[in-house]
Amino acid sequence: MTSDVTKPAHCSDDEWALRTQLAHCYHLVDFFGWTETIFNHISARLPGADNYYLVNPFGLNYTEVTPANLLKVDLEGNKVEPSPYDANPAGFALHSAIHGARDDIHCVIHTHTNAVSAVAQKKAGFSHDNFYGAQLYARVGYHTFEGITLFADEKVRMLDSLGDKHILVLRNHGIAVGEQDIAKTFFLLWTVQRAAEIQCHAGMIPGEDTPLPAAIGEKCAGLTQMLIRESGFAVKFFDAMVRKMCSERGAPW
Repeated sequence: MTSDVTKPAHCSDDEWALRTQLAHCYHLVDFFGWTETIFNHISARLPGADNYYLVNPFGLNYTEVTPANLLKVDLEGNKVEPSPYDANPAGFALHSAIHGARDDIHCVIHTHTNAVSAVAQKKAGFSHDNFYGAQLYARVGYHTFEGITLFADEKVRMLDSLGDKHILVLRNHGIAVGEQDIAKTFFLLWTVQRAAEIQCHAGMIPGEDTPLPAAIGEKCAGLTQMLIRESGFAVKFFDAMVRKMCSERGAPW
């Protein structure tokens, strides 16, 4: 694996900035302990009409991802620039489906942490009765498990399950979250992860939960989306987490 992170001459400044932010996102997911060894994916759509996106080289740890070694692929998962690495075909059905159909989603993160996978296994899915779960009210789609996502014919059904939402629970599996950019997607992932963790811990405590009215869920979800959309909240959060990671681990490259 090369450690070279020098911007190639053919790479635009905008693409390099996106590559750098996406590589940071991979390192953050590892920093928070949300990785699944070399598996799972984070993808980011590149500007332009070609529908190319960036994704991790298969076989590398998330800590080994750099701006330079991210793969540029098309919607069929074909590399459009030479690389000694290949991509994991299990990611194409999910990521290419969303990138190909949703112009409002430019980044997709797929995880299956313990807490998320536990909630995905439950028939009721996410509770909206905790602080973070309330922020997900009416924002979650559910997709029935069909096995490892390798086959193109599942794309239509996954998109139907997602609808116009930004969180897709892959039942008995994990989640995919998508937003307008990397920072917003990472913040959404963090919110979903926290909701799952608290739901799991609350389930261990005897006694009834305190239910929240639907109106409160609607209010919380709306306010959260407004903060992310209008205040730069997600960018501040993402940048702060990168600084925290670098201060504790050192610069990743």
